[in-house]
Amino acid sequence: MLYDLSLHMGYVYDVPASGARHVIRVLPLSLPDRQRLIAGSVTVTPKAEEKTSFIDFFGQQATSIFLRSPHERLDIRMQARVSVETPAITADLSPTLDVLREELADLRSIDAASPHHLTGTSPRLRENPLISAYAREAVKPGQTVREIATALCRRIHKDFTYDPEATSVDTTPGEAFDMKRGVCQDFAHIMIVALRSLGIPAGYVSGFLRTIPPPGKERLEGADAMHAWVRVWCGETTGYVELDPTNNIPAGSDHIVVGYGRDYSDIAPVIGVLKTYGSHQTVQSVDVIPLK
Repeated sequence: MLYDLSLHMGYVYDVPASGARHVIRVLPLSLPDRQRLIAGSVTVTPKAEEKTSFIDFFGQQATSIFLRSPHERLDIRMQARVSVETPAITADLSPTLDVLREELADLRSIDAASPHHLTGTSPRLRENPLISAYAREAVKPGQTVREIATALCRRIHKDFTYDPEATSVDTTPGEAFDMKRGVCQDFAHIMIVALRSLGIPAGYVSGFLRTIPPPGKERLEGADAMHAWVRVWCGETTGYVELDPTNNIPAGSDHIVVGYGRDYSDIAPVIGVLKTYGSHQTVQSVDVIPLK
């Protein structure tokens, strides 16, 4: 599939900001046998006095900007053309939980792709006894890691209601779990906490979801904004599998990857600081247009 992407993120301040520094991560990745960024650009208004690009630890291209002059609003726009491959259907060769623990213990790598980074706690994800119990209920004797992850993905989709008004970007997985409501970020975080509680390495994927569904298919939840789903390490033979609990589907050619991380904090689209006071309003719009 070939897609044209456009993203607009706008911030309007009640009181002009007298200075700001931000890091922006919105450009899709190029991934072998998965997707290719053909062209892409990130523009900022007002024009930044300083603008640099760098590659972060997990391999995502980031843009750092510094605005010295007072400004009442900040507009970030991204445009890109991306080619996405249809993933191959593969047999389930993932191990059971016991074997997975042995494989993980024998793995010595700590590079960016290492599953060791996706275990235990991370900045936004702490242990939660209720989520851990929820995860254990989904496990049946003899199941493979991939079967367990797929069952949890299906269960979260069934038990939770997609509700953009229920949570905010700072809602914890425990709070969203108690409400049984939220958005893709909440569902991804809950699934990651659940999988890690079982000893399964799992991480956060940020990206885009096809806006216009194929003929005869329903429109997927979360297509109007940046989307999030889960990356699960299923052992040495299978490697990583990506699942979308918001829509109860494997990530496929409708999913366009922006970046990978331990949780949202590693791959937030915009982070930074600014000098101002009062509140601000935000707007976000996304278009993912299939070309063929």
